[in-house]
Amino acid sequence: MNEAVKLLLVEDDDALRFIVKDNLEQNNYQVDVAENGQLAIEQYERNKYHLIILDVMLPKVDGFKVAEHIRKTDENIPIIFLTARSMTEDKITGLTIGGDDYIPKPFSMEELLLKIKIFLKRSNNIAGGKPETSKVKKIGRFVFLPEELTLSFEGQARKLTIKEMELIKLFSGNVNKVLNRNEILEKVWGSNDYFLGRSLDVFISRLRKYFKPDPNVKIVNLHGIGFRFTVKKEEN
Repeated sequence: MNEAVKLLLVEDDDALRFIVKDNLEQNNYQVDVAENGQLAIEQYERNKYHLIILDVMLPKVDGFKVAEHIRKTDENIPIIFLTARSMTEDKITGLTIGGDDYIPKPFSMEELLLKIKIFLKRSNNIAGGKPETSKVKKIGRFVFLPEELTLSFEGQARKLTIKEMELIKLFSGNVNKVLNRNEILEKVWGSNDYFLGRSLDVFISRLRKYFKPDPNVKIVNLHGIGFRFTVKKEEN
């Protein structure tokens, strides 16, 4: 049962908003709705949600600005964007500013319900602090705490998003091994397509900046194949 799970649906199309809300409620989700970006921000600030379904093209404040506002205070709440099928750049932008996934319109409720279930499970695993993620990991001169979503260097801790944590966890568990791009996308994003691949490249660039203070830790790009996460031991 999903009785305690509360979702925010932000969609300006009245008919679509009604249909999606009705279907979600039939699947035992509690659903608040907003028909524009300003109302979405107000709803978010007044209530606690487990996941947000966010249209890109919204009156008053667009979906990207709503997502950016949310990410200032919550790096981990799952955000699923609803996008027009032809708007390629919107899909890439949405994923790189903090969206977890996108669904192109028109979409099936089965697809939306599946994605909701996947992302709720992931976020619940983080909140629940699973035993396997609670261990401290040393990565070169970094200290990685998956459960706490932190990566520390010489006592300075950086807060990570769930996706950043999952990528670092995957890399650190496969040091000096070749990881195929498709394999990474399937394990971290749950699917594999062009737009998610572009998002992966953005995350890789971000992680390279995080690890830059220690030259012994590198993410090596293997063109057309994937990546190798290398950690050299410091020479005494």
